[in-house]
Amino acid sequence: MKKLILLTLFIGISAFTYAQRKVVCCSNPSATQRFAMLASNPTFRMAHLKPLPIRFQSSIGTNITYKTPDGKESTAYLLKAKTPTNNYILVIHEWWGLNDFVKRESEKIYNDLGNVNIIDLDLYDGKVATTPQDAGKLMQAVNEDRAKAIINGALAYTGPKAHIATIGWCFGGGWSLQTGLLAGKKLVGTVMYYGMPEQNVARLKTLNGDVLGNFANKDQWINPKVVGKFDADMKAAGKKLYLHQYDADHGFANPSNPAYSSAATTDAYTNTIAFFKARLK
Repeated sequence: MKKLILLTLFIGISAFTYAQRKVVCCSNPSATQRFAMLASNPTFRMAHLKPLPIRFQSSIGTNITYKTPDGKESTAYLLKAKTPTNNYILVIHEWWGLNDFVKRESEKIYNDLGNVNIIDLDLYDGKVATTPQDAGKLMQAVNEDRAKAIINGALAYTGPKAHIATIGWCFGGGWSLQTGLLAGKKLVGTVMYYGMPEQNVARLKTLNGDVLGNFANKDQWINPKVVGKFDADMKAAGKKLYLHQYDADHGFANPSNPAYSSAATTDAYTNTIAFFKARLK
């Protein structure tokens, strides 16, 4: 009986300690953690309806493996420039994972830009979701240290003379900005589609390139208030934000999403290509 009481007391103390650590951990969450927390919101999950199937087969894309600073490896999808160049675009996937939509969009950018290397990173380590429930679980399971190791490994893969631009959508929109911050002096520009902005002005001051932000006014989470604060924070940091806000909803640029907006997607893409061309010469 005494052992049972002691065991119960131990479990209780352990649970309390874990809860306290969790509160401390999440009392000041990072931008990416704040976005991941949205997966617990049923309304957020419902806003990401099961995507329509997209099948894409590339004749030029290849899978690569590279070492990461945490002693592991990561896989990525590479579109290699036809002529050697130091220009790279690092692509971060939506909350669904590195699927055919991302690969197809990357190849479209590759063809429209000309001579550039494009690397689609995989922050889910090979996992891809097809339902909102699974996507939410994958997004919440992302370990920030591991994600940064994947990004830093890719940055090392590009070489010391690389000129790097980044792009991402949704989950990847926020991580596109974080990748830009990690890229340091290699960065030439960042594009983010309806992703969670960095709210630490001190960190934004370290950005080495401009940011193009494509946001949706009907987005309930990365809403005009959040975007307005990001605009103000970028000004406070002395950085340039090219801001585009559309009468559309979250996920408007993905044709497999029922919220897809052709008009908003076309305009955002045109601005994105012009932004990249001006910086990847």
